[in-house]
Amino acid sequence: MDARHGVMTYLPDMEVIKSCLFERVLGELSAFSPESFSLSDVRAALEKDWLDAYDFGALLSFAADGCLEDIAVRARVETARYFGNTIRLYTPLYIANYCGNQCTYCAFSSRNDIKRGKLSMDEINRELDAIAKTGVDDVLILTGEAREVSGVEYIGHAVKAATERFGSVGIEIYPLNTDEYAYIHQCGADFVSIYQETYDTDIYDKIHPKGPKRCFPYRFHSQERAVMGGMRGVSFGVLLGLGDAGRDAYAAGLHAYYLQKKYPHIEISLSVPRLRAFNTSSALDTETIAATGASERRLLQIMLAYRLFLPYAGIAISTRERESFRNNVLGLCATKMSAGVNVGVGGYDIDQKGGEQFIISDSRSVEEIHKSIFAKGMQPVYTDHIRV
Repeated sequence: MDARHGVMTYLPDMEVIKSCLFERVLGELSAFSPESFSLSDVRAALEKDWLDAYDFGALLSFAADGCLEDIAVRARVETARYFGNTIRLYTPLYIANYCGNQCTYCAFSSRNDIKRGKLSMDEINRELDAIAKTGVDDVLILTGEAREVSGVEYIGHAVKAATERFGSVGIEIYPLNTDEYAYIHQCGADFVSIYQETYDTDIYDKIHPKGPKRCFPYRFHSQERAVMGGMRGVSFGVLLGLGDAGRDAYAAGLHAYYLQKKYPHIEISLSVPRLRAFNTSSALDTETIAATGASERRLLQIMLAYRLFLPYAGIAISTRERESFRNNVLGLCATKMSAGVNVGVGGYDIDQKGGEQFIISDSRSVEEIHKSIFAKGMQPVYTDHIRV
């Protein structure tokens, strides 16, 4: 699938589902303008017990920047109300980095000359054993987007191996059809993380010139297909720095909000990764990212707005961010963080077989992050689901 096929074009094997969420989210996004809100709109939102989409937009507006301290005070209260004094820890495991897409921002793009690798089942078991020894009980299985190399059955075997060691197993792979999500769920996965990258279809078109990821609506409906396939929870997010950060965050929040309204039983989570260089020669820098409105201050505002709009949703903070920033948002708005992270293929027990997806900023071990959480007077959580 390449530029000759529009971003709305499905491939023959892509499932089309009936859902009104696509039109609703993109329709409301088209009417959203961060410049149109006033300080009084922000103050009015802070007075409400439950926020609607307009209030959420107000908290993401430029007018809200001057009220971050007030927003943070309210966010801390809401975080404590729904999550107590805890931070959930998880560790990702990349089992392959082959990819059939040519995304312009990702190291795994098929046009990049990086070391490619795929773990055997023996290697997967060794890596899972090494992660389990840290005490973490929540693992996220990741691959590049290459069905022909990392097939659904292969991922299913990895998930089965993970369920023997961990109470919670999630996947962050290429989008699947409903029956495929059902199979992965039967193998033991209970959570799906997948990110739209940007909800701006024009930008999405430019940064996905080739590959199955080019189909915008198929990716958009991934979380709903996962829920239809039996998954307990799904995560939403954008890669902040690709498009206008406020508008993308607004769309991701609405997407999560309306899906949970449709399926009240599911658990929803939000991630807030920012664009990050994937090697030392990448042209990305702080000014480039900030130009899209994805500064660190804007990131904080987005996280606070998510917390007030979706007080029951988990918010994960990536190792893409500095150690000090990650520490500061714990208990304020973030409820989940990765620890002891390796973003290459393998590297926990075996020698790394494939190159990294991006350069991490926080390389602390599980033990080091455990200590930092305790130092803040908080409780790290290793297990919050018991497999029966």
